[in-house]
Amino acid sequence: MKKTTATIKKETVVIDVAGKGLGRVSTAIAMSLMGKTSASFERNKYSGFPVKVINASKLVITNKKLEQMYHTRYSGHPGGLRILKGAETKTKKGLGELIKLAVYHMLPGNKIRREMMKNLTIEE
Repeated sequence: MKKTTATIKKETVVIDVAGKGLGRVSTAIAMSLMGKTSASFERNKYSGFPVKVINASKLVITNKKLEQMYHTRYSGHPGGLRILKGAETKTKKGLGELIKLAVYHMLPGNKIRREMMKNLTIEE
């Protein structure tokens, strides 16, 4: 007996971040990626929606907050821990990278996180 699998085409959720704060936007994106906004939510499977973020460069974030926030990057070698400020990341990689890092840390830390992050696209 042959198994047939039905592929369900999921609609992309478009989120406009112009004039909104980083935390509010990140939680909305994380909830959509996890699938908690739909009735068919399953914790052990990826049941979320692909998310497209537009106007990432118009995100509202103050300079004081950029100086307060930081994230780490580790090369794997002894002494290879780098602590980067939010302002440095904004100038080098843009506000889209800050959104991506915030959403990454809001998702559950299991095998499905990688699949969820592949369904996130950010446009400046």
